[in-house]
This record gives sequence, structure tokens and C-alpha cells, in this order.
Amino acid sequence: MLEAQRTERTAAEVGFKLRGLRWWIVGLIFLATLINYIDRLTISVLGPVITRDLGLSNTAFGGILAWFLLAYTISQGLSGKLYDRVGTKRGFVCSIVLWSIAAMSHAFARGLASLSAFRFVLGLGEAGNWPGAAKTVAEWFPVRERAFGMAIFNSGAAIGSVVAPPLIVWLSLKYGWRTTFILTGALGFFWLVLWLVFYETPDRHRWLTADERELIRDESHGKAAADSAVGPVRWRELLGYRQVWAIILSRFLTDPVWWLYISWLPKYLADARGFSLVKIGLFAWVPYVAADAGSLIGGWMSGYLISRGWSVDRSRKLVIVIAACLMPAGIVAAFVNDAMVALALIGVVLFGFQVWINNVQTLPSDFFSDKAVASVAGLGGTGAGIGSMIFVFGTGWVVDHFSYVPVLVAAGLLAPFGTLVLFALSGRIERLSLPSSPLPPPPPPFNAASA
Repeated sequence: MLEAQRTERTAAEVGFKLRGLRWWIVGLIFLATLINYIDRLTISVLGPVITRDLGLSNTAFGGILAWFLLAYTISQGLSGKLYDRVGTKRGFVCSIVLWSIAAMSHAFARGLASLSAFRFVLGLGEAGNWPGAAKTVAEWFPVRERAFGMAIFNSGAAIGSVVAPPLIVWLSLKYGWRTTFILTGALGFFWLVLWLVFYETPDRHRWLTADERELIRDESHGKAAADSAVGPVRWRELLGYRQVWAIILSRFLTDPVWWLYISWLPKYLADARGFSLVKIGLFAWVPYVAADAGSLIGGWMSGYLISRGWSVDRSRKLVIVIAACLMPAGIVAAFVNDAMVALALIGVVLFGFQVWINNVQTLPSDFFSDKAVASVAGLGGTGAGIGSMIFVFGTGWVVDHFSYVPVLVAAGLLAPFGTLVLFALSGRIERLSLPSSPLPPPPPPFNAASA
């Protein structure tokens, strides 16, 4: 039997290998993120139609978005713990099944209460994508490539935002908004088949070449011996690190910039700029092309600087500062008369945000071992969700009572302030030591008499 196992192991070692497998894996995560954003944006793109058909005010619409963000906030931390406990493969299965079912359920909404409930469940499922993706990148990529790996999967958010408006408008005009939710929600189940067939962790994947296995082991897991002594890390322990609070609070302050435009851009274009649904489909995707460029450039830039001999600390911080200086362009967008100029300025904001977030989302893997990355990423997502929930709901009230101008001005000031908080709390960006799990007691000495 041992000989048969040895033969089977040898066959697996010499079987089919796929060069650059880590890039294929992050491609799967990119595709999941793209679907995540199509499902998320369906209600935003169709907001002008849904609010009219169901008789909802801007404040009510903001409340629906806030229910999503409440669940998203709760689930960020819980999903991080889930992924650290059950592993990446099973964690993604749980997340995408839940969010796909919830997305399809929107088709059966009859009013504010049911739409809010379906939105809440969608948030519970969709939140898992980010701690799961951060954990996958930490498992599969060496340090110098992690920001670019994060950029690739994160660009799924921008590409999804580019694809969503024309796709959703076309589906809605052809089949109606209810059927559109069913069709977009079903995309997750097609992805799930690919995930179950192709994904395994690096230590178990039979398609991983020996060279790539060594690259991942040597550079990503050089501290494997030390990390192996670290057991599951509790939130209470993680919250004792100021670096964790730096990530939580900076994302609390800065992520609302992204959520404002993701959630409200179609409504803003309809209400403040007079766009029809067709015109929204034609132009609302434009700023997200800039966001996609920011995602890739931001991830590449810090990795390039590291490869040129810069420290991780210096590289990450320089790129984050540049990004934070771009996001106040939204203030100018609030006051220009030309709608296309406003869209271009919003594109600058989203470019800057994606540069910023790709480097900030890499910080959990810069600071902590793989066994805590998803948990720290989830806590960061919790901070992001709380801040975004407050801002998105407040946007509806401000628009009903005033206009979009105060909202855009406030959003323009958030990123520089969030970056100051990040640097003040984080200190130098370098690997930290987590408390080691206690070693098991030694076995009692052998006693012949008792035997």
C-alpha cells in the first residue's frame, strides 16, 4: 500500500504543470471580483428606474444602500475569521453562493422592506471576497509581487464597474429590471464551477511547477518556521496593534470616497446632470476606466520601486501619498458646468482611490503572517464599511435637503485626512511578530511498572 501511495505521489509530481500558475489563480479572483461588482452595481445603475417604480425617495434609496453596507461591515470581520479557519477554497464557496442567491432574489422585491432585506443578505455574501482575495494573494505571491497581485484582483472592481452600466441598461431595456437581477446574479454559479475545478492552495496544487513552488516558499514564506508557531489569532490580540488600527481608521475615512461614486454616480448623473437611463449606460462607465488604470498602476508602481531596491515602507508610503493628493479633484467636479468635465474629474478621483486602496490592502500581508492576513483585512473592511455606511446614507438625506455639492466637497477632503491617520498610527511598514501558540506539554516518561 505504501508503494502504491509512493507511485501515486510520483505521478502527481511529474504530471501536468502550468507555468505562472499564481497569475491564473489571481485571474480567478479577478473574475470573482468583476462578478461581485456587476451584482453590486445592478441596483445603482437601475436606481432611477427602481425608485420611480417603487415610489422611493433619495433618503429611502440611501437607506437601502446602507442596509447593504451594514451587512457588508458585519461580514468583513466574520468572513476574515471564516477564511482563516476553513481555508480559501471553502470560504469562497460560502461567499459566492450566498451573494449570488441574494442578487437573484432582488427580482422578487415588492417594496422598501423586501429590497432592503435582499440587499442585506447580498452584503453578507459579497464582503467575503476581499479578505478571501487578500489571503489568496498572501498565499500565492512573494512580497515584491503582492501589491501587483492585489492590483490585478482589485481591477475586477473597476472592470466590473466599466462593464456593468452598459450591460445592465441593455438587459433592463430588453428584459426588464427584475429579470436583469436574475441574469446578473446567476453569473456567480458559472464562476463557482471554475473555482472548484482549478483552485487549491500552493502546498496541494498538482499543477504548480517546482520553480514556482520554491519562489512562493522562499520569498512569501521565508518566516514559515516562525509563522508555524502562530495559531489562530483572536481579534482581541490583533486590536492591540496600532498598525491594525491604522488600517481600520484610514479605511473608515477614505473608503467612503469609492462607495459614494459606486452607489450614487448613476443617480447623480440623472438628478444633477439630467442624464437619461440610456445616457447613463453610454457614459457612466467612463470614470471606472481610470479606476482600472489606477488599480494596475498603483500595484505595479510600489512593486517596481521595491525591485529597484527601495524598502517596502518607503515604496508603499510614496505611492499612497501621491494617490491621496489626487482625490480632492472631486471638489472641482462639484462646481464645473460641463458634465463631461465633471466625469473626467471623477475619473481622477477613482484613479487615485484605486492606487491608494491597492497599497493599503497590501499592508495586512506586509505587517502580519499569512495566518492573520484575512482577519486583519476583514477588520480593515469593517472600518471601511462603517464609514461608508454613514456616508452613503447621509448622502441621501443631504441630497433631499440640499444638493450633491456638500457631499462631493466632503468626499474630496477625506482621503488626505485618512492618509495622515494611516501614517501617524502605522509607523514603519515591516513584518511584526505575533504571539506564539503555547507548545503542547511533553509526554509523561515511560513507566515500565505502570505498563
